[in-house]
Amino acid sequence: MAVTPPLHAVLAAQRRLDGLLDGLTDAVVRAPSALPGWSRAHVLAHLEGVGAALARQARYATQGRTIEVYDGGRPARDAAIEAGAERSAEELRAAVRSMLGTAEEVWSGLDPEQWRLPVRYRDGEVTTALLAWWREVEVHTADLLLGRGPSGWSRAFCAHALDFLAPRAPEGGLRLVAADGPEVRALGTGERPVTVHGALADLTAWLAGRAPEGRVDAAPGPLPELRPWP
Repeated sequence: MAVTPPLHAVLAAQRRLDGLLDGLTDAVVRAPSALPGWSRAHVLAHLEGVGAALARQARYATQGRTIEVYDGGRPARDAAIEAGAERSAEELRAAVRSMLGTAEEVWSGLDPEQWRLPVRYRDGEVTTALLAWWREVEVHTADLLLGRGPSGWSRAFCAHALDFLAPRAPEGGLRLVAADGPEVRALGTGERPVTVHGALADLTAWLAGRAPEGRVDAAPGPLPELRPWP
């Protein structure tokens, strides 16, 4: 059965990121991002690395091979981010744009049957890697604090992200109620779920560990503590 991945949405997210790159200056990339301890340059260096790594998963899969996400594992990934963050705005712009071009070429070149090929990432399939890139590019574009925050996330992306982040629900369970639409999501298996209200994108941002742009509350009680990112 053919897989229909959200390729159009992923490529649109890539174009939105690309559209932010023209305004980069050295001062802008040295400024803090939404991630504690990371400048915007760190986020851009990470996007360059993870975008290339996930596209590589697909490219090797089409050759009948699986490969580690990062050569050298997490330590090499972290070292590459720190080194990459030292580059100038011009260098970061060129590097990220080069990655985006390669990623679009790889993802757009897949045949329908190739989406089910195995990859090393999470011991999944090529579609698994594409969905990971969708999360990375959407969430980290918001982390850049360059004008597009979580409120710009589509309802389709929020639905996917909430599914992926469901393991973060606290032990008693979680019930998310969208204030701006019909969505009501039950996450976790507890018998005493905490109900949290907010706009869908704000609920998604909160579950992703990001600051919502609007109000998210579990009145009359406090917001529950979430489990680690899956």
